[in-house]
Amino acid sequence: MSDRPSLREALAAAARRVADEGLVVGTGGNLSVRDGDDVLVTASGVDLARCTADDVVAVGLDGAPRDTAAAAPTSELPLHLGVYADSGCAAVVHVHAPWSTAVACVLDELPVAHYQQLLLGGPIRVAPYATFGTPELADGVRAALEGRSVALMANHGAVAHGSSLDQALERALLLEWLCALHHRASALGPVRTLTEEQQHEVVLAALARNYGNPG
Repeated sequence: MSDRPSLREALAAAARRVADEGLVVGTGGNLSVRDGDDVLVTASGVDLARCTADDVVAVGLDGAPRDTAAAAPTSELPLHLGVYADSGCAAVVHVHAPWSTAVACVLDELPVAHYQQLLLGGPIRVAPYATFGTPELADGVRAALEGRSVALMANHGAVAHGSSLDQALERALLLEWLCALHHRASALGPVRTLTEEQQHEVVLAALARNYGNPG
């Protein structure tokens, strides 16, 4: 098991950064990070801009509480736990980012207009709308995430996961940038998207140059 107090602090800091980056307003989002067989997740009703380690709740992978904190975990806990079960990831970030949410109110899929989107797996699916905190919402998002590290949520927001908290957050930020780009391009005219052949060439070039891997 990791240093849990430090992990709580890291999750709280990530929550504050999400707010600083404009990906959420008030309580409109939640984050989690895996710690062995447990998950640390932001509590229900927390203003992420003011999140502290005391606003982080520990649960098991089955959702059972692991501490005596008075606060309840976020209502989107089933979504977080489902993503962990499917992907084996280390962190999940769910936001109500403005550009991502706008795109998710219109499109059924975000096409690949910029090659950096391939870092997220390709075209980004939009999970069908369902009431927040429900099994239907969790199931729809899990399906949309298949083979992807991010998904949009119809009339709701976005979710990203990663092998670290930083990676999940950076993926959420990249998705927001891509959605803003799509909106701005759409205002100018029909969006020119990359063909499958062009996308394949990008992947080959990235592999040859070790693109996206600073190591």
